[in-house]
Amino acid sequence: MKYQSFEAENGGLKIKVLNLGGIITNLYVKNAAGRYIDVVLGHDKPEEYLKSGCYFGAIAGRVANRIGSAAFTIDGRKYRLAKNDGKNSLHGGIKGFDKKIWAVENCSGDGWKGLRLSVLSPDMEEGYPGNLDMTVYYKLTDDSELVIEYIAFSDKPTLCAPTQHSYFNLSGAEDIYSHTLQVEADFFTPSDAALLPTGEVSSVKNTPLDFRKGKSLGDVLKAGGALLEAAGGGIDHNFILRADKGKLVKAATLADKSAGIEMQVFTTAPGIQVYSGNFIGGKRGKGGKTYKKHGGICLETQFWPDAPNKPHFPSIRLNPNEQFYSATVYKFKGVKKSEKAGKQA
Repeated sequence: MKYQSFEAENGGLKIKVLNLGGIITNLYVKNAAGRYIDVVLGHDKPEEYLKSGCYFGAIAGRVANRIGSAAFTIDGRKYRLAKNDGKNSLHGGIKGFDKKIWAVENCSGDGWKGLRLSVLSPDMEEGYPGNLDMTVYYKLTDDSELVIEYIAFSDKPTLCAPTQHSYFNLSGAEDIYSHTLQVEADFFTPSDAALLPTGEVSSVKNTPLDFRKGKSLGDVLKAGGALLEAAGGGIDHNFILRADKGKLVKAATLADKSAGIEMQVFTTAPGIQVYSGNFIGGKRGKGGKTYKKHGGICLETQFWPDAPNKPHFPSIRLNPNEQFYSATVYKFKGVKKSEKAGKQA
């Protein structure tokens, strides 16, 4: 199979994407000094993405995150999925969206240029019912935004909840300790030892996960604590966003003043998985460098993990004659050292 790379440029952003997994291999952003910085982690060769197991830059699905016991029930019928994370299914299974070959083409519209990606996931692939037609747009707007839109249709009742799994590092340093993070969430979903939600909903107050006013990631990750140690020595938690019925809402702000870049995240999704790269230590990255633990951070806008087995979680069921639609916006701007990180653009 021939792997191909596609490019688009607009609004001070440049993107490079593989047809393998819809992987964003490079995302170049201008800092306050007008210099381009590649703000995502990855590998030098397409084949390395298949081996690393880190989902660098990939589209994760059909269902992102974990499904407990690798099984779910629709209309009384139980479906069993591939177990690729202990007893659970993770990011769509053994051959999820991250390992499929997508059709990619350049496209443009009013105020944006980008790429259109499409793929068919056939009925019962990885155990999921229905032929799922999936389209993803990567749009670079005139306002220095990366807009990601997900559109899907199925001919049978099924599950659909994809995300984008880029690891961000705005400075290019060996870790993200100089970054600050703000998350617009009052609650999170606690997890068990297998990082599967317990079904509870807990307040972030008085926990290391209280990012409502913004915190230094270095301070939080170095301090550790039982909650972070249970997640692999860092953050790997689903935050419950203040969702507004499919409307775009602000989810998070990531900034690094030393790099001169701020990234705001907006989404229609009800949650965001913040993952601080706890398990990427020792992985070979771009330019032959070896990534360290906490070398990048994922801000995966998503539906809540194990949703099909938690009836009180937002549903990820997709019925025939319905359209799945979700959108996420990563908005970039240059930040001078005198500016306060997290300030609205």
